[in-house]
Formats: sequence, C-alpha cells, structure tokens
Amino acid sequence: MTSDFPDLKHQLQNKINQKTKPLGALGRLEMLALQIGLVFETLTPEIHNPTILIFAADHGIAQSGVSAYPQSVTAQMVLNFLNGGAAINVFARQHHLSLKIIDAGVNADLSNYDDLRHEKIGFGTQNFLDVPAMTLFDCEKALITGGTIVRQQHKVGCNCIGFGEMGIGNTASAAVLMHLFTKIPLDKCVGRGTGLNDEQLEHKRNSLQSAVEKYPTLKTPHEILATFGGFEIAMMAGAYLEAAELKMLILVDGFVCGAALLVAQQFNPHVLDYCVFSHVGSEHGHRALLNHFQANPPNPPSKRGAFSPPFEKGGREGFALLDLELRLGEGSGIALAYPLIQSAILFLNEMATFEEAGVDKA
Repeated sequence: MTSDFPDLKHQLQNKINQKTKPLGALGRLEMLALQIGLVFETLTPEIHNPTILIFAADHGIAQSGVSAYPQSVTAQMVLNFLNGGAAINVFARQHHLSLKIIDAGVNADLSNYDDLRHEKIGFGTQNFLDVPAMTLFDCEKALITGGTIVRQQHKVGCNCIGFGEMGIGNTASAAVLMHLFTKIPLDKCVGRGTGLNDEQLEHKRNSLQSAVEKYPTLKTPHEILATFGGFEIAMMAGAYLEAAELKMLILVDGFVCGAALLVAQQFNPHVLDYCVFSHVGSEHGHRALLNHFQANPPNPPSKRGAFSPPFEKGGREGFALLDLELRLGEGSGIALAYPLIQSAILFLNEMATFEEAGVDKA
C-alpha cells in the first residue's frame, strides 16, 4: 500500500466518523469501507467490472477414494457453468458479476467449448500417494498463467476480482497444503469435502497422512505445491499474487481458495492486505485457516493481526463477511457477499455528513 498509509488511513477514518451515525454504528461495514479505501488508495473508491474467475482441474488423489463423487463430475460441472446452471451462475447474474471459466487441468477434452478459457496444464495431476502431483516446471507454468489471466482482466478495467474453483478431490490437496504451511495438525485440516461418511473420512485422513510421510524432505513452497497441489490451486495462487501487485480488491471464497491464498502468502506476505474474506465455510479446517490468516483488516503490513480476534467456533469471529455454513466452492461465497462490498462503498461515498445534513453531533 502507499507510503502515506497512516495519513490516508486517518483521512478515511475521519470521513467515516463524520457520517450521520453514532461512532462505529455500522460496525464491521465501517472496517470494510476503510480497507477498501486503503486498497484503492483513495477517499472515494469505486469498483469497476467486478469479476469471478473459476479455475477447474482434476486431481489424481481422487482415484484413491478421498471424494464422495467420481472425477468425471469436474468436467460435468464445467459444462454446467458454461450453460449457466450452477449456483455461481445464478448468484453472479443476480449481482451483475462477470464470470469466467478456466480449464486449468480438467481430465477431459473440452477444446470444442468456445466460452471456456483453455489453459490446460495437463489432464489432471498425478496421484501424490504414488508420485508428486506435478513437475516443478508445470507448477511454475500454472503460477505464471494465473497471473497472466488476472493481468488481462485488469487491462480491460477490472479492479475487483475473486476466484472460485472446481475439482473433485481438491479439498485433499488443500488440507495437506494447509497442514504443511501452517503446521496445524493434519486431522484438524482434513474435512468431509463433498460429503464423506465417517468411514470414508477416516480413509481420507489415513491416505493423506501416508502421503505426507512419503515426502519428508520438501522445503520450498514450490516443492510443496508441486507435490501436493492441483493445477487450479497453483493458478489461483499466481492469480492472487498478480492481483495484489496490481492493487486490486481481492475477494476470497472458501477452504480451497483459502489454501491457494496460503500458497501465495508464502511468496508475498502482503497479499493479505488486498483480501476480503467473503465467508466462514463449514468445511473442517476453514476456521482454523482463517485464524491463521488473522483475517481482520486493515492494519499496515508490519502490524497485520496485532488486534485480530480468533475464528474459533464459539469465540469472537474475525472479519469474514458471512457465516452461512457454505461448503460449495465455485466462488459462491464471493457472489453472496458482494452486496456488502457495494454497501460499504456506497455509504462511504454517498451518506451525508453531520454538517451536510444539519444534524447535531453527540
């Protein structure tokens, strides 16, 4: 953010405080308005061409029974997105959000679909129970591709972007990445995904524990991502990094998207300064992941998290906009939370001050 961050922060806070309301009466909406103003480096922020990018890819680990759905569902859901029939299509239309679908590595030939962006790195990753999910070369290619896609969106006027995902088995990858990057115990990171029963969940935990033990010498973020990640997760990580570099407002969806952000954070810790967390999902591990992010705006980079409350169930929650027990993915939480982004900007720009309205202050 700008070098005059403290001065801009003071000006934004003063503008918020002068609105015709008791101090702090709009609660976290005021914090959101402050963060948006800081991201856009202005007292009068505006959103242009808000866009959700959905990255789709398959995971070799899905072949080992860690998902309740077969791998073929990934391609089928991509076609559902293209036909406008998924939840994210409905919500994006409702809130006038642009929606782009990217084939990052679906295990199907989708080359005949013109509305699909074709960036396939491969026909799904390898099964990391046996070999690394992808090569370091393909991992880097996915990171670069994600950044390129965001840069192109920025060039056509987009300054607010969110990322969704589709990939059977991707909560398994996300759980391992979360465990390795945060050091949170693996069983606290692994959840039911698309709806595993107790026996299937135990199998998923055991499989992922075996996979982690298979690669004890991994050190760098690139190595960890290439070993356990997915093509869509890697592309999202690159997309987060580029969006922060371009000073865009970044809207973060659920567990898998959060894991991709966690990857991006390894390369640039300040990426979090540009992120708004749309919701707390019901996938096991998401609250702990948000707590790790200390997702409470808007501190200067050097002080982020200094007064961030925990996301632990039953305690004070951090700054996610919604808690609707979502576990769908697709960017659905972003689309549902977007009206709150609009409201924060509108009250900051259009709500009268005490002086303008002729209202006495306290």
